[in-house]
Amino acid sequence: MCFHTSTTNKVKRLETFFKVNLSDQGLRSYFNKPNYHHNGFSHPNMLVIPQQQSESLAPGIWGIVPSDKNGNEIKPYYKESIRFGGGLNARSEKVFDHFIYKNSIMKRRCIIPVSGFFEPHTYKSKKYPFYFRNKDNSPLALAGIYTVIESFITFTILTKVASPLFEKIHNSKNRQPVIFTEKDSKQWLNDSLEISDISELIKKHYSESRIETFPVSKDLFNPKKDSNVENIINEVEYRELVM
Repeated sequence: MCFHTSTTNKVKRLETFFKVNLSDQGLRSYFNKPNYHHNGFSHPNMLVIPQQQSESLAPGIWGIVPSDKNGNEIKPYYKESIRFGGGLNARSEKVFDHFIYKNSIMKRRCIIPVSGFFEPHTYKSKKYPFYFRNKDNSPLALAGIYTVIESFITFTILTKVASPLFEKIHNSKNRQPVIFTEKDSKQWLNDSLEISDISELIKKHYSESRIETFPVSKDLFNPKKDSNVENIINEVEYRELVM
C-alpha cells in the first residue's frame, strides 16, 4: 500500500511538467515548501489535478471521504475510518463496486504529482523503508479518485497487484500505486472514458527501467522522530539486509 509520499518539486515545475496552472495563487508559497515525508495518516494537504478542472493544480486532503458528508464531518470520519486505512488507498480491483469509489471513478479521477514514495521491505521479520522515485527525478504521476465536499477535495491513491520490482521490495503486501506516464495521465482525466478504457489504463505497466529504489532511514516509521527532513530521502546502507 502507499501511505507515505514525498513532494519536493516547486509548483512551477509541476505546472510546466503537467501543463497546468495552480488554481489559487495565494497557495503558491505554501506548496513551494518541500515536504520530504508526508505521512498519510496525518491527512496532509497535497496538490492534485482533478478531472473536473484538468488544467489546474488544486489542493486536496489525502484520505477520501464519502461525498454525503459535510465539511465538519471530515475529521471525525478520519478517526472512524483509520481501521480501514483512513481512505488513503483504494484497491483498483474494487473501483466499480465499492460504495465510495464507484461514485468517483467515472467523473472524479485525479492525478497526484509526487516526487517519490516510500514502501516497507520485510527481512527476517524486520521492516526496512525503501524510497521510490524516477531516475531522472521528474515528478511521478499517481492515479487517484476524489470526492468534493463543500470547498474541499478529498482523494485516495489507487493501488494494484505489484510488478516484479515492487513485489521484491514491498514483499509483505505485494501491492503498488498505479503510476502513469505523461501521456496516460492526460488520458486518465479524459471525460469520455468508458469502463473498459479505465480498466485498461489501470492495467498498464509503468516501465521499471524508469524507477530507482533504495533503503532509507528507519526514522521514517518512528513516531518520536521528525521524519519530514531532507535526509529522509537519502540512501542508507543496512549491512544485514540481503536481497
